Amino acid sequence: MALQLYVGNKNYSSWSMRPWVLMKQAGIAFEEKMIRFDSFDVNSVFKKELRAVSPVAKVPVLVDDGFAIWDTLAIAEYLAERFPEKQLWPQDVRARARARSVCAEMHSGFGALRNHCPMNIEASLPEIGRLIWRDKPDVRADVARLCGLWSELLAAQQAGALLFGAFSIADAYFAPVCMRIATYELPVPADLAAYVARVRALPGVKAWMDEALAEHDFIDFDEPYRLGR
Repeated sequence: MALQLYVGNKNYSSWSMRPWVLMKQAGIAFEEKMIRFDSFDVNSVFKKELRAVSPVAKVPVLVDDGFAIWDTLAIAEYLAERFPEKQLWPQDVRARARARSVCAEMHSGFGALRNHCPMNIEASLPEIGRLIWRDKPDVRADVARLCGLWSELLAAQQAGALLFGAFSIADAYFAPVCMRIATYELPVPADLAAYVARVRALPGVKAWMDEALAEHDFIDFDEPYRLGR
């Protein structure tokens, strides 16, 4: 039985984006199960459909022959073990530890950036981004940390590389942040803007973006800055 990956709306669901991009970019075959957002109320269609496969009723969920994994880090680790030939983590032991560290930091941190700059791939919100940058010091702090992290990792690689050289789980993990930087035109140094462009050009990322742009959904509760498309 093929792997099944349950995801939400591609325009908004940053958590869904991570394993989808990881699998697509790495060439791991899977069947997509799209469950569009209607609401996150316990009785919503979204929650009811997900509850049938996951006790937490959230996306993403990876199902392998009836076995469900519902946390993005757990999904990434499962795929790395299930497909060792794909080398989803760096091969060097210290690089691998660092990659796990930065993914865990992304998983639990950068709350201000997440809250004030929700992922919205089809939107162009540079004016909102400038207001956020002016008024939200915690967002500026998150971006400063992000820039420091990326700069340190990229400095150890050849020019034009990804965070650990070849594509890895870490790049999939930061792909939604690259979407946010583009949507809100958040200021980052030129070398990091170039990394954002490289991530957005990856075939797996480009495929997600194209499908996000084709959705044409407008989800009110995911749109704090727009009244319509």
